[in-house]
Amino acid sequence: MSNSKETAAAAATLERRGHVGIITLNRPQAMNAVNAALSAAVGAALEDIAADPELRVGVITGAGRAFCAGADLKELAAGRPVSAEGHEEWGFAGLVQHPIDKPLIAAVNGFALGGGTEIVLACDLVVAAEEARLGLPEVKRGLMAAAGGVFRMPRQVPAKVAAELLYTGEPMTAQTALEWGLVNRVVPGGHVLASALELAESIAANAPLSVQSTKRLLRESHAYGSDLDPQLWTLNNKEMGALMASEDAKEGPRAFAEKRAPRWTGR
Repeated sequence: MSNSKETAAAAATLERRGHVGIITLNRPQAMNAVNAALSAAVGAALEDIAADPELRVGVITGAGRAFCAGADLKELAAGRPVSAEGHEEWGFAGLVQHPIDKPLIAAVNGFALGGGTEIVLACDLVVAAEEARLGLPEVKRGLMAAAGGVFRMPRQVPAKVAAELLYTGEPMTAQTALEWGLVNRVVPGGHVLASALELAESIAANAPLSVQSTKRLLRESHAYGSDLDPQLWTLNNKEMGALMASEDAKEGPRAFAEKRAPRWTGR
């Protein structure tokens, strides 16, 4: 815990808005740098989103002018951990090793450096402000991008681009990140959360079990080198079989035939 004695609940908040859960990193005085309280709060919020059948998508954003400045270096310098006490398996920020089956969208409202970019890399989709900057400057501080950055970055941008980012530690603009496919949308700063919510609501309008099965298979498919691997197809068929047995799989065609919007139950 930081010496400001902030509580986990205050370090990040969860707001429910329809079928979307909004996690806000809430240490604006420290540019939302990650300490143990923030990691605990974000991890708990993800658990809440995962467990709440009414929530179908999560959005994560930052309070103030930054998304996340990475790890709280003052905490590290003092020898204090920045992971969630008792839930170290969640990883940095309570998030980077804490997958949930519901899509997570990063609404990058300002700069996201070091661990901030690693949070972005752990999300499924990204909406960034025009003024946002992303980068992995750990090598400038005698560290490395050990919260997933070293191996997630080259999976999301071309290998040579990832290597330059990792070796130089220099940041990239939101527009450059868009061009390389690291972010989905770049919007004016005041519209980041609204744009992320628009994207979240378009996902939440779909069958929740279908979206969750798709995310699980997409995530697990990274472990297989070939799209013809029999084990991958076994996973694919397992997910599809479970969906076909659901009530929503019956509701979708029925709603189409009756020319009305489907009423998903998540069952």
